[in-house]
Amino acid sequence: MPINRKFFYDFVRSHLFDGTLKQKQVDGLNVLLDYWDQEMADEDDRWLAYVLATTHHEVDRSMQPIREVGSASYFRRRYDIEGERPKVARQLGNLQPGDGAKYYGRGFVQLTGRKNYQDWSERLGVKLTANPDLALDTQIATRIIFEGMRLGTFTGKKLGHYFNDKKEDWVNARRIINGVDKANLIAGYARQYYAAISYTTG
Repeated sequence: MPINRKFFYDFVRSHLFDGTLKQKQVDGLNVLLDYWDQEMADEDDRWLAYVLATTHHEVDRSMQPIREVGSASYFRRRYDIEGERPKVARQLGNLQPGDGAKYYGRGFVQLTGRKNYQDWSERLGVKLTANPDLALDTQIATRIIFEGMRLGTFTGKKLGHYFNDKKEDWVNARRIINGVDKANLIAGYARQYYAAISYTTG
């Protein structure tokens, strides 16, 4: 049974969006909910809640894929093999000069580095390495966030480590993406999204 969208939107509008949802926010949420209904509906609803909360935080409630903020020179300094952090560049697979400015963060989660773009090119069968801006496509960004968090491709931690029949850890689930940065804040969002998920038909 699909999620009751009316109940969902009434709840999140009131509890997570200060009483107002813009059309682009609804559009982004619909793509995420559609993916869940079509591809992952048999999984734990807490997984969906945590993916939505992560998106909510990472894109500052726009619910649309975004670019990392910064200039080409900033990305070169941060991510390029010839920049200020060559060790980080190597970890990201940015071994060619210019990779830093090309493979900066994009999407619902900030996919960064040639290695990660190549990985998702192969997983999705799309040419992300040749055209990194494809990570800004809502459908592609949706597949990356759901599958990356389900499989643990970002940090080695995955949704099933924190939400299963023996465990519910809304705070440490942040380790799927980024240590425990803003973990309590995102846990709060996730609990609200979880409360919004209903399969009743009315």
